[in-house]
Amino acid sequence: MSDRPADIRIHDFLEVDCGLSSEEAIAEANRCLQCKKPACVDGCPVNIDIPAFIAHIAAGEFKSAAESIKTQNMLPAICGRVCPQETQCEILCILGNKDTPIRIGQLERFAADEERRQGMVPPVRKPSTGKKVAVVGSGPAGITAAGELAREGHHVVMFESLHCPGGVLTYGIPAFRLPKDVVTAELDQVLTLGVEVRLNHVVGRSVPIDELLAYDAVLLGTGAGLPYFMGIEGEHLNGVYSANEFLTRVNLMHADSFPAYDTPIARCSRVVVVGGGNVAMDAARTARRMGATVTLLYRRRKDDLPARMAEVHHAEEEGIEFICCANPTRILGDSVVTGIECIRMQMCDLDESGRPSAKPVEGDTFVLDCDVVIQAIGQGPNPLLVREIDGLERGRAGNVIADENGLTANPKIFAAGDVTTGAATVILAMGGAKKAAQSIHELLSASSR
Repeated sequence: MSDRPADIRIHDFLEVDCGLSSEEAIAEANRCLQCKKPACVDGCPVNIDIPAFIAHIAAGEFKSAAESIKTQNMLPAICGRVCPQETQCEILCILGNKDTPIRIGQLERFAADEERRQGMVPPVRKPSTGKKVAVVGSGPAGITAAGELAREGHHVVMFESLHCPGGVLTYGIPAFRLPKDVVTAELDQVLTLGVEVRLNHVVGRSVPIDELLAYDAVLLGTGAGLPYFMGIEGEHLNGVYSANEFLTRVNLMHADSFPAYDTPIARCSRVVVVGGGNVAMDAARTARRMGATVTLLYRRRKDDLPARMAEVHHAEEEGIEFICCANPTRILGDSVVTGIECIRMQMCDLDESGRPSAKPVEGDTFVLDCDVVIQAIGQGPNPLLVREIDGLERGRAGNVIADENGLTANPKIFAAGDVTTGAATVILAMGGAKKAAQSIHELLSASSR
């Protein structure tokens, strides 16, 4: 992979990874063994025929490669960039036993980018069924379900509470990882199927529940947008953000360009980000691009960071300081943040995640000077809509209880993505949405007989 130099990219939001050239893609594709029983497919949550599209790339048939992918995944350029292939399809590649696995994600991105460059082929829609489906949320789960249902001929109305569609793809993942023109291009492909998007529509408020339930079926794909906080002293101070708010202000509301855009954000020189996942890396790297010196605090060891290794590597290249085995105890300041007090952590027995549990070392504290604190310790489903709908069952984390096919306790309502699992990955949300869409299609087909 060819990454843009760190000393240049920290001053803009352009994509870091330059991708593969045609020559590199063909050479990489020719490494594929074309296994008769490809384990890589088993690792793909949306069941892409990986050897098939790689064979097209090896033959120089780039648009055919994209068309092959899109039979199972309508968002290949997005997935090629943000999905953790290294822990899904690539980890099962047999070449990885003795060599480097095929770079499946890079090849998926290459095929999708080539199709976009040459001219995207609109997906085919079956004749209208006369059935109407409401999809709540336009993130990865909502877009995927809407596309699959529209391909089957159903009329889909997708409700989005914000002024732009895309969900976390738009407001959460920064442009240096996922350019917004890529999101727009793949979303437009779904819209060509006749999907109707209603922006600035809050289901349960501007859209009454009775109106929602008047559809033949409903798919909830509202994601996990409710940020978690640590509950420590000082969280009320100006300069404390959840990663969700910080990234939304920059990615969606263009706070980095204030006052050209209306949404401000605290101008910071020293930022502390708390957390160790991909969202923490996104927040830290975004703050770095806004001119701040950034320190990332993580309570476990560096080896235990849940973020993708590539994101950690990029963050280090961009000058972000990592302080591991430490956790905040309180945020300092009167009305605005001036610092954060932390305590050292010692590693104890392994927990259910396979990582060591962290225990404070009594008395071993220190203070970091800072003017902004960003908490990136996780998020869960927003309970507001779920509470409005009778008959839905909720888990302890506020998630909607649904079976493996997305069916909830209400026979007319299905759910998929982070609203059922809690915060997870884009591709897992898409995999769940495909199953839910198939279940809805079978339900509507049965009712038409």
